[in-house]
Amino acid sequence: MTREEKSLVIEQLTAQLADNSTIYLADISGLDAAATSNLRRACFKAGVKLNVVKNTLLAKAMESSDKDFGDLTNVLKGNTSLMVSEVNNAPARVIKDFRKKSDRPILKGAFVEEAIYIGDEQIDVLVDVKSKDELIGEIIGLLQSPAKNVVSALKSGGGTIAGLVKTLSER
Repeated sequence: MTREEKSLVIEQLTAQLADNSTIYLADISGLDAAATSNLRRACFKAGVKLNVVKNTLLAKAMESSDKDFGDLTNVLKGNTSLMVSEVNNAPARVIKDFRKKSDRPILKGAFVEEAIYIGDEQIDVLVDVKSKDELIGEIIGLLQSPAKNVVSALKSGGGTIAGLVKTLSER
């Protein structure tokens, strides 16, 4: 690989790191061609982009990025695959589901919304991280519940002022 090619790859990786807030680093070495193909299919279905990268180029891209990756650069040893997604927990779910059939991929580390997770033991924590859409749904549900209680109280009063006052005083 020439210097120009390396610098082009570093620029592309830096742009990819800048554009995404969910970045996972995994080790998929030891998977045969069929298993790797199945992993790539599972990633595609879950909306996860999977790329095998050179550690030195990824380290340089992390250094030139505006984000603080902290100790995540220390896990760049051996084979490294970059998993990028819009949904915070999608790569973790893909890894966990795929490991029901195989012992790989192994999570090296993750960068999720400014938080850094290092080590394979963090996989369960990352699976439980709620996505942005799930959090918004919960907040909307919490905001709607008091309004629903008031509406149901008003309906159960029978429509008369005395009934409404009585129902509201009971609640």
